[in-house]
Amino acid sequence: MTISAAASATATTTAAATAAARLLNGNRLPGKSQKYEKLIKLPQQMQTSLSGSATSVTGTQTDADASADADADTDASVDCGHFNKHFGNGYATPSVTPATAPTPTPTPTLISMPSNLLHNTHITDRTLLLPHEEATTGAANGFRVSGIVTYKSKSNGNCSSDFNSTSSMSIGGGHATASSLSSSLCHCCNLIARRCIGINKRRCVLALFAITVVSILYYTHYVGTDMFDGLIQRDTHPAPIINCRMINAAGKHVRDASPAPDHRSEARLRIDPKVLVFVETTYSGLGRDIAELLVYNRIKYKIEVAGKSLPVLTNLDKGRYGVIVFENLDKYLNMDKWNRELLDKYCREYSVGIVGFVSPSEETLVGAQLRDFPLFVHTNLRLRDASLNPSSSVLRLTRAGETAWGALPGDDWAVFQHNHSTYETVEWAQRNTQEYPADSVGQVQLPLTTVLQDRGQLDGIQRVLFGSSLRFWLHRLVFLDALSYLSHGQLSLSLERMILVDIDDIFVGEKGTRLQPDDVRALIATQKIIASMVPGFRFNLGFSGKYYHHGTREENLGDDFLLQNVQDFNWFSHMWKHQQPHLYDNLTLLMAEMQLNYAFAKEHNIPTNSGYSISPHHSGVYPAHELLYLAWKQVWNVKVTSTEEYPHLRPARLRRGFIHRNIMVLPRQTCGLFTHTMYIDRYPGGRDKLDESIQGGELFQTIVYNPINIFMTHMSNYGSDRLALYTFQSVIKFLQCWTNLKLASAPPIQLAEMYFRLHPEEVDPVWGNPCDDARHKKIWSKTKNCESLPKFLVIGPQKTGTTALYTFLSMHNSIASNIASPDTFEEVQFFNGNNYYRGLDWYMDFFPADTLPNTSSPLPTALGSPRYMFEKSATYFDGEAVPKRAHALLPHAKIVTILISPAKRAYSWYQHQRAHGDIIANNYSFYQVITASDSAPRALKDLRNRCLNPGKYAQHLEHWLAYYPAQQLHIIDGEQLRLNPIEVMNELQRFLKIQPLLDYSNHLRYDVKKGFYCQAVSEKRNKCLGKSKGRQYPSMDERSGKLLQRYYLNHNTALVKLLKKLGSRPIPQWLKDDLSTGT
Repeated sequence: MTISAAASATATTTAAATAAARLLNGNRLPGKSQKYEKLIKLPQQMQTSLSGSATSVTGTQTDADASADADADTDASVDCGHFNKHFGNGYATPSVTPATAPTPTPTPTLISMPSNLLHNTHITDRTLLLPHEEATTGAANGFRVSGIVTYKSKSNGNCSSDFNSTSSMSIGGGHATASSLSSSLCHCCNLIARRCIGINKRRCVLALFAITVVSILYYTHYVGTDMFDGLIQRDTHPAPIINCRMINAAGKHVRDASPAPDHRSEARLRIDPKVLVFVETTYSGLGRDIAELLVYNRIKYKIEVAGKSLPVLTNLDKGRYGVIVFENLDKYLNMDKWNRELLDKYCREYSVGIVGFVSPSEETLVGAQLRDFPLFVHTNLRLRDASLNPSSSVLRLTRAGETAWGALPGDDWAVFQHNHSTYETVEWAQRNTQEYPADSVGQVQLPLTTVLQDRGQLDGIQRVLFGSSLRFWLHRLVFLDALSYLSHGQLSLSLERMILVDIDDIFVGEKGTRLQPDDVRALIATQKIIASMVPGFRFNLGFSGKYYHHGTREENLGDDFLLQNVQDFNWFSHMWKHQQPHLYDNLTLLMAEMQLNYAFAKEHNIPTNSGYSISPHHSGVYPAHELLYLAWKQVWNVKVTSTEEYPHLRPARLRRGFIHRNIMVLPRQTCGLFTHTMYIDRYPGGRDKLDESIQGGELFQTIVYNPINIFMTHMSNYGSDRLALYTFQSVIKFLQCWTNLKLASAPPIQLAEMYFRLHPEEVDPVWGNPCDDARHKKIWSKTKNCESLPKFLVIGPQKTGTTALYTFLSMHNSIASNIASPDTFEEVQFFNGNNYYRGLDWYMDFFPADTLPNTSSPLPTALGSPRYMFEKSATYFDGEAVPKRAHALLPHAKIVTILISPAKRAYSWYQHQRAHGDIIANNYSFYQVITASDSAPRALKDLRNRCLNPGKYAQHLEHWLAYYPAQQLHIIDGEQLRLNPIEVMNELQRFLKIQPLLDYSNHLRYDVKKGFYCQAVSEKRNKCLGKSKGRQYPSMDERSGKLLQRYYLNHNTALVKLLKKLGSRPIPQWLKDDLSTGT
């Protein structure tokens, strides 16, 4: 056999090879690794040393080669000896050619035989080329060892074939890879195949089946060992690389920084904390960015399109806006003279400042002077390396002293030049010399002003001008500081920031994704580092005890080590088996699962008094699953939870909190790490994307904009590459570099109390429709169905004929209402009052999916037939919170209201209360009630308000129209409903698009005794409303009538304007009469 090869010589010594072999033996597990010793054992005689960078050795097979060949055959027989009893020894006869060249001195080396050499080599018999056991010297250096096994079988009829196999073994960290097993198996397979030639096919099949079974058993056992775990371990834990000149290694500022300036002055008392934003169009990009930033920081604002007349700027002696923002500075500079003078006068009189952005344009300006200002601009520049002016009085939230290295986003930057002392630079940048190499040769690059402050020395108006949009993250911070400075502190944000990091799914996870002891040590060490920068910081661990000790041996040790250090962390409960609570319809079963986790905590000394819990996948928190809240209270005494789903996951800036069943629900934030985010090189977008989020991006801004931050992470983020440790240590250091924020941490209950002190308006929840959000639908009870929710609402007001309309609607076989309430009868009264706090489940119980047939209908439907559901609650009309709540749950519902003369309605309500024995109504005349002063007893004032307030029709309809479009609102003339209900009901059916139409002329008949229409049960019998309906009472006294005509004059006039604005709605006759009488 002739062999030609080219290889590089190695300097590895035999002693090193022996040491590496000992290293392999040292890593062996008793009873396991010995099984594979022969699979990685290499023939001693195959050691060859090839010296020279490109030395060629050519010769025939030597005696040593033949000996090695024989040894290999022997080893193969040992490895696969249980097959030999089925085969003979013949079919491959060795052919040895006398040596023509001396054999080199054996030394440890790397032998690699490329397969392409075999095509040029004549092999008459089998040749085994495998590295020696001593060749594992390269193990410590991560060398790659390749072996080539080549056989040529003896011809036997048509059966002649070559068997070539190349195996690869990567050696690193003291372990051989699994490919060594593959190499040895290939050796065995080739031997079997060689011996199969010409023998009984049945024996061959049995042999191949046997080796397959053995291979599977070997591989399965091999994968389960720590040896294999070591093979896939990677040392890729990223280290924080935030370079901050102001911060030392301990996270402390190198020199004491001056405190952030306080922008507050007495001038702020004359302006409201609101921003007026002038945009070019309602769809402009920068205008949208400005609005989103204001929403994120809960700053009130009003959007106006530039070029139109100015909005009202004052309210009595107070300015309505604290800062004026122009998306395009040109719109301010080129404003018409009248509006410009009016706006400037407002700014000077109320000390209101202006923020302006230089808008990019196709035309490049060089030294162009701004109109009426000693200020010059250069546009369409590419810049890099931004830094802030430490002496700027604008900066408060933002800290100066660092440089944002690298190219700045965009190629349309504008820079300012000035020659007046009223101007001061806030931000500098350098021209991007990489973009303009010819211009930078031999020149000193001077800093260019990109953000400029105007102190107002020229015209008495302070301004902050930006040379680019908010695409650059630093501009977002400076913009917030500009609002604070120009509003004299009225729009200042708090500098206090609270951070809590939850680690969900402790003990939960597949093998290979869980924590090992080294990961726990790193967790503790990093916690100490973060605590030095964030006082009170501790990781908050959420556990599911069912999966304790469900990992590999090392991961189980990690579980134990975590519990040995249980006192170093805060703890909270997940579900026992990490199941989703919304799947439970039985409170007892749900509590039993929680009690298992509680017992596990007690057994392992895990604290159980945190008062905090997280539901897996936020199931049952929102949309609220009532059983979860009940079980939490009874088993864990939960007082606080958090979710990222309220009201929706996206956009994150709109996440809010609420309180339900005395459990405070806080908004939870994401940090860009999810369950599968374990390795830095597999992070979506790569490490640069993660660093972008940390260094001024989404994660950084989340902490800046939210006073209280609860972050969701998972156990898997702390193993493998430990990305969570890298992420939070880095972002906290970056925050210290660039902001004056005061970071701290506290337990969840303290954070919740702080949150609702800051945002008391969020205490009451707003229940949304789960079916409008795919994520919500997945974590909502399977027993609930959105189709059973009402399609339209009859909202009142009271004493206008709503009960009659309810009765007429119930006669239709395709329409059904809610199940009657034991307290409020046909009215659920969910969207107003305390019923709303009972939750969505309580409301939906009035609308079961299997709605009962409509027995009031002339044509009853079968059980379970599709129904057009509705709800009638007459108190909804003037409920302050009702339109918002109703729209959140039923955004597509149609709204039906009935209007009569407001004076007549007020008097009817008074008489209704007298008939029901109201003490105040029976002790005060109607005139005394409607003229009661604010100093009157509370009960009297309440009755006065219920008589008068619902009649302010235009005001309440405008409130509904703020949430529902006019196309979804139907107004019924109450007088027409009483006099001509058939036509009214036909029109209502057309509005609701009800099919089939019910001919009410066959089912309604005027009742002479009652004085109104009733349901015609038969030719001679009518079914009318009860005695309390259509009640006759004395006429209103003239004095009260005239007073009410005057009282409602403006409201009725506004109603006429509104009806004309809505169009296609005739003015009711009663409204015309009220207006003519009132005037």
